[in-house]
Amino acid sequence: MAIEKLSPGTIPTKPKSKRAVIYTRVSTIDQHPETQLYDLREMAKQRGYEIVCEHGDKISGAKQKRPGLDQLLADARRHKFDTVLVWAFDRMARSVRHFLEILDELNHLGIEFVSFRENIDTGGPLGRAMIVIVGAIAELEKNLIVERVRAGMRRARLEGRQIGRSPLKIDRAQLIDDRRSGMSLSQVARKHRVSRATVCRLMNELSAISQKSTRSELAA
Repeated sequence: MAIEKLSPGTIPTKPKSKRAVIYTRVSTIDQHPETQLYDLREMAKQRGYEIVCEHGDKISGAKQKRPGLDQLLADARRHKFDTVLVWAFDRMARSVRHFLEILDELNHLGIEFVSFRENIDTGGPLGRAMIVIVGAIAELEKNLIVERVRAGMRRARLEGRQIGRSPLKIDRAQLIDDRRSGMSLSQVARKHRVSRATVCRLMNELSAISQKSTRSELAA
């Protein structure tokens, strides 16, 4: 068995680690991406990836414009990384079609896609096939949830139940009198337990009605 000998001045080079970018998304500003970031950073560390950038969005999955995702794709076209790490399929795209469009573009750019929750990457044909299947199932599940919510709301309306917040019970006449008496917006809002914006809106509505009445009288 032949053994390759290294010359005295030769130093073995370590294989270059893959450059990875992390993408996270949460639906509202009240949610935080720390859980997703922790899992993805740990996965990158275990695989020996070098994290070159982290992108994120705080926006609903159905929204078309996502600054973080748009920047990620722009960096992909400049070949700034080799792998995209996401926490789950539904964090990446707003629909199966959009998801597959992103995957196709990444594939043409030679960039791998790795999902933590589904434990799938596109490094081989099996991974890509699984992503298509799981993505379709995820959208089906989402549609079923939406349909169940709508059915529940229809049933609540038929039963006469209130959906959402109850309408505010405001003594408009007293509120207007308080404002006209010289009370500040904050004082009126605090007394009637409403927001300053609500006080302004009611006063503007009264002003609009008064102007309309005046024009009608002049026209007569």
